[in-house]
Amino acid sequence: MQRRGFTRTYRNIRRYRQILTILLHYGFDDVLDRLKIDYYAQLGKKIIPKLKARELKKITTAERLRLALEELGPTFIKLGQMLSMRSDIIPAGFIDEFQKLQDSAPSFPAEQARGVIAAQLGPVEQLFRSFDDAPLAAASIAQVHRCVTKEGEQVAVKIQRPNISRVIETDLNILFDLVGLIERYIPESEFFNPRGIAEEFAKTIRREQDFVREGRNIDRFRQNFKDDDTVYVPLVHWDLTTESVLTMEFIDGIKISDLDRLARAGLDRKAIADNGAQAILKQVFEHGFFHGDPHPGNLLVLSDNVIAPLDYGMMGSLDEELLEAAGNMLTAIVKKDVNKIIRVFNDIGIVDNTLDVKGLKLDLTDFIDRYYQVPLAQLNIAKIVRELTDIVRKYRIRLPSDLTLMGKALVTEESVGRMLDPDLNLIAVAKPYVEKLLVRRLDPRRHLRDLALTLDDFGRLVKILPAEFRAIIAKVKKGELNIMFEHQGLDHFILELEKASNRLSFSLVIAALIIGSSLIFQVDKGPQLFGFPVFGMLGYLLAALLGLWLVIAIIRSGKL
Repeated sequence: MQRRGFTRTYRNIRRYRQILTILLHYGFDDVLDRLKIDYYAQLGKKIIPKLKARELKKITTAERLRLALEELGPTFIKLGQMLSMRSDIIPAGFIDEFQKLQDSAPSFPAEQARGVIAAQLGPVEQLFRSFDDAPLAAASIAQVHRCVTKEGEQVAVKIQRPNISRVIETDLNILFDLVGLIERYIPESEFFNPRGIAEEFAKTIRREQDFVREGRNIDRFRQNFKDDDTVYVPLVHWDLTTESVLTMEFIDGIKISDLDRLARAGLDRKAIADNGAQAILKQVFEHGFFHGDPHPGNLLVLSDNVIAPLDYGMMGSLDEELLEAAGNMLTAIVKKDVNKIIRVFNDIGIVDNTLDVKGLKLDLTDFIDRYYQVPLAQLNIAKIVRELTDIVRKYRIRLPSDLTLMGKALVTEESVGRMLDPDLNLIAVAKPYVEKLLVRRLDPRRHLRDLALTLDDFGRLVKILPAEFRAIIAKVKKGELNIMFEHQGLDHFILELEKASNRLSFSLVIAALIIGSSLIFQVDKGPQLFGFPVFGMLGYLLAALLGLWLVIAIIRSGKL
């Protein structure tokens, strides 16, 4: 770890120590050893007591990591939840465990909730006719209270936990420090792109703290479904909304997983399942903007089998490029064109330079053959997505996060739908949407628009090329053209070379002290102590201390 990074982390040493202690407790001391954490934690055992218990050996690594994330608190629970959506890089066993992470937390006092509202909007008594002190729900970032506005409207007020931003930023600083160590000491982590994951997570969790952004998501969702009677989206009260307080219409519905209440209310489970399936497919294939976490806790059912989604903090977006790639992928699967599938992977994914194209073709051919001409009623989207992501992970193809989030949303919706209606087949329901997508790809107007954009870009390029060439030639004539080379994969070698150079310089200084002290002893000049030259004795003593320091450093590096 760089000294500046560790100095910054030292200000949060209590949290840093807590994180390392929990990781040690759950048996990850081997990982910390590889990261050389003990060197920077100062006297290891005193700061990081090793609490590894025997019973931890009986559970899997994935379970241990999930338990550690739960104990580490809100930031790391959110990290685990995000990783559960990255089936393209995270093994299935870890995905299954991370999906068990629940974003729940003890509620904080109503006085604090009132204080947050007062700081953002003004005294609660001036804003609401009534404020229910008992929260409806409490999560890691916020909790929700039921209120009545001065106009008499029932609303749900989502209030951010006090100081949660400071806690999250502290954890993010530590997380990036750990990422730096992982990149430095665990080279095989390069495939997972730990820094990219950390940056994506930091962006996501900071967005979740911005309730104004969530309010805009709700408005956009409401606009998309304004003409759809099967989906209801709450209204945002913008006059009572800030970055830390979100006020929206209160929805009194039945949780979609409460099958008994649905039956007592006379609601049709098959219709609910179909409405939910139609809703997620419209979001993905028509709107390109979808709910990223449609689990049962985020779905209510109203009268007439209407679906009411909740919690719009995690949303996914699919632009035209990704939708076109999805269409190309579906076309290639239908035509059994493996080469085209690989081209799509190249277009939308980050393909490793060492890609085994021959092996990938064989696995894709086997995958397509297993499902080719199989009746839709026999297909299971969860199994298909799992097998396809296994292939993607095997060949180190990193997909855009929104694409993997889409896969998770579809799988989650299918499981919810089959809970309501075991005969539901999401692929059969999706067939018309896929056909529309393929037709849209063939729309001549779309191709003309793309051609016009290409010609416009080409025209701009033609205009600027002569000036750019003149500028380059002028720099060549003046000798001002510089070519820069950037090395790849030499960081570790350079680091080791610097260490070796420093140790060699250190050794030369020690040798110079010994030689100089010996000369002083020979000359026998200057102040004496016990009949020996003081300066010579000091030189020997300093050389001995520096030599001992050098030996300890070499032993601790493990490269004696």
